[in-house]
Amino acid sequence: MKKIKSISVLLFFLIVSSCDISSDMLNINNSDNLDDYINSLEEYSHEESHNSSYIYDQDKLHRFDIYLSENNLKVLDDDPAAEKYVEGFLVFEGKVVKSVGVRYKGSIGAWVGCLSDPDWTNPNGFKTCPKLSMKIKINWREDKKFYGMKKIQFHSQNLDKSKMHERLGYYMFRNFGVNTPRSNHALIYINGEYTGLFANTENIDGPYTNEHFDGGGGNLYKEVWPVNSEGSSREEEYFIGGLKTNEELSDVSKAIRFSNLLNDNENEALKDVVTKWIDKDIFLRTLVVDRRIANDDGFMHFYQEYGNYYENHNYFWYEFPDQDKFQLIPWDLDNAFENIIQNVNPVTPIKDKWYEISNNCKGFRFGQFNLKQKSAACDKIIGSYTDYIEDYNTLDQAFQNELYNMSNINSLIDRWSSQIRKAVDEASVLYGENEPSLQEWEYNIEILKNSIEESLN
Repeated sequence: MKKIKSISVLLFFLIVSSCDISSDMLNINNSDNLDDYINSLEEYSHEESHNSSYIYDQDKLHRFDIYLSENNLKVLDDDPAAEKYVEGFLVFEGKVVKSVGVRYKGSIGAWVGCLSDPDWTNPNGFKTCPKLSMKIKINWREDKKFYGMKKIQFHSQNLDKSKMHERLGYYMFRNFGVNTPRSNHALIYINGEYTGLFANTENIDGPYTNEHFDGGGGNLYKEVWPVNSEGSSREEEYFIGGLKTNEELSDVSKAIRFSNLLNDNENEALKDVVTKWIDKDIFLRTLVVDRRIANDDGFMHFYQEYGNYYENHNYFWYEFPDQDKFQLIPWDLDNAFENIIQNVNPVTPIKDKWYEISNNCKGFRFGQFNLKQKSAACDKIIGSYTDYIEDYNTLDQAFQNELYNMSNINSLIDRWSSQIRKAVDEASVLYGENEPSLQEWEYNIEILKNSIEESLN
């Protein structure tokens, strides 16, 4: 009996290993079946030669298999917005990473149309889409790494029918000298079943800062802006609440000092503070790319939070440990390129150019949903750069000459389209109207290209 079971497991492994996109559903109604399969695989062991650059290689379309017990998958599917980790297994190139944490992830936009409760402002209910964004916590049970990383994540791209926004946006930032995550595409399978094509986007955490910043080890803050929308300093608790590294120390004294300096200074003195603490060239490069790709759900969009206070979203700050410096890291680019010509997304449109001010820096309503926002140039940091329009324009021209031109963009999109075409088609065949057809996807690819070209003209 034991010999028969081993042969069955081996046969299954050979089937899975030889397939490209086709599904090979593992029957896991009996937990023994899952255990047998997982135990038949060689366990992954991180080696010094395993570099994360392999995972984000632009010439690779990697396949990742996630295995979950029937009960654990049900826990995730019954309440995705809870973002609760359950135990699972990650299989990559025939090797298994055991006892990883698996959960769905997302901001409000990620859940739209994918949960049973139709109220998109309060994500709730069970999963109704074929796929949702996922995070895999490699070090969930013990301190271990996968190609140098402790977490990996896959973004559903459910609202992006071109499947290109994230990958193209991050590529543009990174190749113009702005430190942002790497991103490519990936095939995701759950229990042997093809779930779909995802954006494989690098997680921003401690391993990320160690990899991409000289020395690493500095504080990383998520969605913590150094001053509030009135220009006043922030409290210690605010910075601690956004801390994503060095939490055990919670030393945010440098961030508080920067915040207080912003609060205490105006005009030329303020500009001196900002350019001392934030590299002028890098920040202007960030502004150039952000505005060219219309990243309107990013750090440039100050939404009304409550009363007269407005907050922006989808960014990190890295605090250099050995100097008084901060660097902004853009994040969550799935809505980029949508409003590049006209305001397609009813939630995200920004009225002003980055250096313009409306309503004397008071809030105003704008867009199809009539949501209240505030001009980004009213912010003490962003506003300090409005004197550098000539430098901005020079960098903008360089960006177009080097990267953001139709020859380069068409080449990139065509190459990546060839890479993912089969995966897009297969998802459409499996999930029908829940995924764009090949024709619909091709149409949206052309819309993306034409929109960029029109924006450049």
